[in-house]
Amino acid sequence: MIKKKLLGLVLSSMMVLSLAACGGSSGGADKSSAAADSSQGSADGGKITVAIWDNGQKPGLQEIINDFTAETGYQVDLQVITWDSYWTLLEAGASGGDMPDVFWMHSNESQKYMENGILMDLTERIKASDKLEMDKFPEDVKELYVNDGKTYAIPKDVDTIALWYNKTMFDEAGLAYPDENWTWDDYYDAAVKLTKPDGSQFGTAMNPSNNQDGWYNIVYSMGGKVISDDKKKSGMDDPNTLKAMEFVDKLRKDAMPDATVMSETGTDVLLQSGKIAMLPQGSWMVAPFKENEYLVANCDVAVLPKDATTGKRVSLYNGLGWAANAGTKNPEAAWKLIEWFSTKDNQEKQAKLGVTMAAYEGVSDLWKNNTDKFNLQAYLTMLNDSDLVIRPHSRATVVWENKNTANLVEAWSNKVSIDEACKKAASDMNELLSQE
Repeated sequence: MIKKKLLGLVLSSMMVLSLAACGGSSGGADKSSAAADSSQGSADGGKITVAIWDNGQKPGLQEIINDFTAETGYQVDLQVITWDSYWTLLEAGASGGDMPDVFWMHSNESQKYMENGILMDLTERIKASDKLEMDKFPEDVKELYVNDGKTYAIPKDVDTIALWYNKTMFDEAGLAYPDENWTWDDYYDAAVKLTKPDGSQFGTAMNPSNNQDGWYNIVYSMGGKVISDDKKKSGMDDPNTLKAMEFVDKLRKDAMPDATVMSETGTDVLLQSGKIAMLPQGSWMVAPFKENEYLVANCDVAVLPKDATTGKRVSLYNGLGWAANAGTKNPEAAWKLIEWFSTKDNQEKQAKLGVTMAAYEGVSDLWKNNTDKFNLQAYLTMLNDSDLVIRPHSRATVVWENKNTANLVEAWSNKVSIDEACKKAASDMNELLSQE
């Protein structure tokens, strides 16, 4: 039964648009070799395989894994698969019985994996553990990986969104740097002033697919929503959402590169190449950004603007989870590794090494201090002092999220108005939600 269900998932996965949220940094493993090796690792009683999608996190996680091997004797093969291939290969592996033993789970995908019996039920193992303190993990993130009262993943991290800005461009324009007093109107005004008529420089950039790290934050700060609290109705036609998206559209027309340039180049590359002055971006990108000489020399980080009307400074947030293959031949080793990653000591080590912000309460201050190249306090301020909104999700998030993106592409391409695109997105999303 599981295999039959997964065949459908594989086909749908191949149509999935690439997402930026919680996505990998540049780089990745060879996807064909990673897929081939996963079967061998699972079959070897002395070795387990681990799959992730972010090459920037590999060095720190490898260090934590090395400690695990020294402590337990279990051998671990850590593999990086690019985000674009990760879910296709994972689902194909589930269908064919060749999944890695331990892997990252994302809120966009978790429900179908839990419902189809693909993930190991960790509930009783968690209860029996004397090493875990589950009350120290965010409730919203824990709930992403619970189905019918059973827990299928333990939070690995949390992420927030902050504003990257080019100090050199601000200095040349004679503008003050973004600060906690900025509103989204200030953001717009600065973006327009930082946009050069000759097209050599733009104020900002945002693709339709930049949802968690882009327009979602504006929508929720202006009182809108993407999905209803009961997850049964779209919020894309909510009046406040439409108002927010009108603002985004105005920003796009007046201070962003051409939609094709943004889509083909990527907003993070535009920042790293000195083509844009500002970019809202997730904390997961700090690891690769701190290795970029141009960003280190020219850029810094501030909190996101607030909305002048609502007074809200919103950051979307999310958290990945460590999950295990329900069919692993090494269930004890797989569980022990997940437990190892999730202890306070190793959550602290993850933060200290700069892997990413940790899910364990109170240890992300250590992450802030992993580099002095940027003001990472901005991300912690967004975590602790902003209006946090958990990434919108339902049972089949990817399906309606991709449909929303496709509808917004029509507006970004100037084929329809932003109002038409959002109302069409709401209609399509409502139909999809009714089928969940």
